[in-house]
Amino acid sequence: MAHLVPVQDPADPRLADYVRLRDVNLRKSLEAEHGLFVAEGEKVIRRAIAAGHPVRSLLMARRWADPLADVLSGLDAPVYVVDDPVMESITGFQVHRGALASLERLPLPPLDAVLTGARRIVICEDIVDHTNIGAIFRCAAALGVDAAVLAPRCADPLYRRSIKVSMGAVFALPYARMTDWHNDLSAIRDAGFQLLALTPSPDADPIDEVKTADRRALLLGSEGDGLSSRWLHEADHRVRIPMNETALSRGVDSLNVVAAAAIACYALTRT
Repeated sequence: MAHLVPVQDPADPRLADYVRLRDVNLRKSLEAEHGLFVAEGEKVIRRAIAAGHPVRSLLMARRWADPLADVLSGLDAPVYVVDDPVMESITGFQVHRGALASLERLPLPPLDAVLTGARRIVICEDIVDHTNIGAIFRCAAALGVDAAVLAPRCADPLYRRSIKVSMGAVFALPYARMTDWHNDLSAIRDAGFQLLALTPSPDADPIDEVKTADRRALLLGSEGDGLSSRWLHEADHRVRIPMNETALSRGVDSLNVVAAAAIACYALTRT
């Protein structure tokens, strides 16, 4: 059973992993330097541990000791117990799910490792919003996509907000990060994947009318500009989700990237 350690001082250095969780710039540097990430909530903590991430510590209100008793019984890590005001002072917000865990990151697999055996993948280019990345992972995992590939500038799936929005799906979907934005898309095609670039452009083919190959990769672009011209040019097909004609006449010509990803992943995995 992990040892419960009461802490009353929010400046206690043992709690450094949890400081100012809403400060994205601070968290990027701190988490990269120490190779950690923070999971929030009982379900997400369980999924992170089940995925094999070693636990550095937990931070929680005492009332969460019983619901997490089975998890705590197998841990060899400190469990810092604090009152709610101390928790909020440390993290910068009210932690409604009661418990936080600091866990170690595992090495990301190389690109070819996540492609091996996969038939349906999503490839994200420059999606920088952590909420959107988490939601896309949740959609992809739920709809049967085999893996995800992230361009170098995409947001971190293991940032706390991404994990929370995905409900732990970031631990269920294998993913790799590109190291060569210019050439890795060609490498994915060379591995046998048909590249389908999702775009709202009216001259793109409706996604459900494209003759698809056995191995398919769905390309998703950034929240504002969409896919780069380079990736659109490299794709085998440009595909779109047809919009309602009345909506088009009113100037509504596209969906946000998460809604579009959900619909496109459904189409991607139907056959």
